[in-house]
Amino acid sequence: YTAATENRVKVKLVSPSDKNDYYQYNLTPGEWTTFPLSDGNGEYKVSVLEQNPATGKYAVLASVPLDVKLEDEFAPFIRPNQYVDYIDQTNTIAKAEELIGSETDTLKQVEKVYKYVVENLTYDKQKAQTVPSGYLPVLDTVLSEKKGICFDYAALMVGMLRSQGVPCKRVVGYAGTTYHAWVNVWSEGTGWVTAAIYFDGTTWQRMDPTFASSSNSSDAILKYIG
Repeated sequence: YTAATENRVKVKLVSPSDKNDYYQYNLTPGEWTTFPLSDGNGEYKVSVLEQNPATGKYAVLASVPLDVKLEDEFAPFIRPNQYVDYIDQTNTIAKAEELIGSETDTLKQVEKVYKYVVENLTYDKQKAQTVPSGYLPVLDTVLSEKKGICFDYAALMVGMLRSQGVPCKRVVGYAGTTYHAWVNVWSEGTGWVTAAIYFDGTTWQRMDPTFASSSNSSDAILKYIG
């Protein structure tokens, strides 16, 4: 986006699978930025929006439909983006390499990263109450401070895994009024595992994919994974 402005500018990507579903990202005028097409192939609607500082509301500056056919279906879930930016995060990448080591089983790799993050980070309640709009985690900072909100936990887990070639999705949403986050992962043996890791509004949990797929799974588990 080449126009000069001091106002906040965003990109909005409307999903091809559900026109009421969209992703929104920060956009810095005059700078190139990469955005993931997380819903795969199909027609997206891409819009640039600028905020009116007096009202806080956004106006659409431009929109265009974009017919997408991905060369690599996993690209949006391996490559970095502003929500999970592991480029130049040398300490995060090094720690992921150390944790995974010679392990080749994808779900065991996930377990190693999960255990490290939840055992070494503490939930930052003050930050949760004061985090500014548009906040984006810096992974090496989260790693060194060893604390964060659910966005930080998810971004660090996903950034570590993606840096080691594990396709994964960072998913956020609400169940009622409670904020939740999920980490979905892909392995050759299982395909996509939904909510392999999930945040229940208080703590992070690791989902056992065998238990999750069992007909005896409890309602408490199923409400997180559908």
